[in-house]
Amino acid sequence: MSTLLLIVIFTAIGGILSVLTAGVFLLLPEQKRQNLLPHGISFAIGALLTGAFCGLIPHAFEEVAEGEMQMLSATILIGILFFFILEKLLVWRHCHSHACEAHGEDSHDHHAGHQHQQNDHGRRVAGMFIILGDSIHNFVDGVLIGAAFLTDPQLGMVTSLAVAAHEIPQEVGDFAILLHSGYSRGKALLYNVLASLTTVIGGVLAYFSLGDLRHILPYFLTLAASSFIYIAVADLIPSLHRKTDIKTSLEQIGFILAGVGLILLMQTIAHRFES
Repeated sequence: MSTLLLIVIFTAIGGILSVLTAGVFLLLPEQKRQNLLPHGISFAIGALLTGAFCGLIPHAFEEVAEGEMQMLSATILIGILFFFILEKLLVWRHCHSHACEAHGEDSHDHHAGHQHQQNDHGRRVAGMFIILGDSIHNFVDGVLIGAAFLTDPQLGMVTSLAVAAHEIPQEVGDFAILLHSGYSRGKALLYNVLASLTTVIGGVLAYFSLGDLRHILPYFLTLAASSFIYIAVADLIPSLHRKTDIKTSLEQIGFILAGVGLILLMQTIAHRFES
C-alpha cells in the first residue's frame, strides 16, 4: 500500500471517524455521557503521552546526527510554548461558552432585551471559534500525521491512533458548545465533519511538500510530540483533579494505563506488520 494512501486512510480515521464517534456518543442519555467522558479523557492522556515519549521522540532522535540533538530537544520546549501562546491568543480548542458569554455581557449595556440578543450573538461567536479552531487544529494534526508516515509507516499509524484518542473527547465538548450556541444536531455534525476534512488536507499537503525535505521531518515529529504533551498535561490532566476520591482516582489510573497499553500494542502490531 502506498504511503499517500496510508496517509489519507489514517488521517480520515483520526478526523472524520472521531467526529462520527462523538456524534453517536451524544445520542446516549446525559447521565451515561457524564459517566463515560472522564474515562475517555483518562484513556486519551495515556495514549498521547505514550505516543509522544515512546513513539515520536525516539524516532525523531534516531533521524538526526548527534550534534542536532540539543536543537531537537529545544524544539520540544518551543513547541509547548507555541501551543500555549496559540491557545491563549486564539482560544482555538476550548472556548468555554460561559467565558465567552461573560465577555459579551461585560461589554454591552444591561437592558434586558438587548442583553439577550448579545448573549445569543456571543454564543454564535463561540460556535464559530470552535469550528475555525477545530479546522486549524485538525490541519496541523494532519501535517504531523503525514510527517510521521513519511518517517516510518509504523510511527504514522501510532500517531494517528493517538490523535483519534484525544479527538473523540474533544469533539464531544465541541459538539456540546455548538449545540449550546444554537446549532441543530444536523448542522453541528455537518460543520464538525467539514472541519475534520482539514486533517486529510494537512496529511496530503505534508506528503507532497515534505517528501523531499526529510532532513526537517524530525523537527515535525518533535513538534507533534510537544502538541501531544501540551494537550495531555495542560488540557486533560487538570480536569481529572476535580475528583479526588479513591475509586475515581483508581479508575483514572486504570484508563490511563489502558491508553498506554493500546499504543504499545499498536506499535508491536505495526512493527510485525512491517516485518
